[in-house]
Amino acid sequence: MLRMEKVSKNYPHRGQVVKALDEATVHIPAGDYVSIVGPSGSGKSTLLLMLGGMLSPSNGCVLLKGESVYDLKSAGRACMRRENIGFVFQTFNLVTYLTAQENVQVPMFLAGMEEPAQAERAAALLERVGLGDRLDHKPAELSVGQQQRVALARMLANDPAVILADEPTGNLDPETANQVIGFFEEFNEEGRTIVMVTHDPRAAERARRTLRLVDGRIVDESRGNNALHIA
Repeated sequence: MLRMEKVSKNYPHRGQVVKALDEATVHIPAGDYVSIVGPSGSGKSTLLLMLGGMLSPSNGCVLLKGESVYDLKSAGRACMRRENIGFVFQTFNLVTYLTAQENVQVPMFLAGMEEPAQAERAAALLERVGLGDRLDHKPAELSVGQQQRVALARMLANDPAVILADEPTGNLDPETANQVIGFFEEFNEEGRTIVMVTHDPRAAERARRTLRLVDGRIVDESRGNNALHIA
């Protein structure tokens, strides 16, 4: 499903070159659930953005379903993301002046879906994450945990095969974080591939496997509590 082959990302900094990622090679089969851990500045978010087609590598290649992501032009990459990938971020990135239902409709609008179908699907997705009674609420009228659940519903809008999550529980209390990881487990059981960057060891251990990054290099891999053999 997702593959990185000897991928590096270099940044100039005060006359020197800083390696954010250093010849990383990763294979993530369809249906896998991988957590990415490591100290701040180790390259976790860089790796995630590259997998999502949002940050080009300095060297190496990134493949999604066997196609080289960064050999595509920007419009092609945008289409690939829209058709295959759902993103979840720590900061939610909800549009403040839109209701919960309208926020969930945004990806469907961009994909050209008819408005009645958008509204129906958005309502169903919000119902799934326990917000069926909050369709008309704007982000400021929702708790932090409810905002993250709106973000989860929006992420599902175009039925992505791949979910990329960057610190999805970072702003949440333990109970709400547990609920969010429970949703990820459900999405994975449905066959979706999940890659999650996290500082939370409790969240990390519930993935099928965990990759540890240090100084831009993958230094360790371990199996989580939900580990299953994936060919």
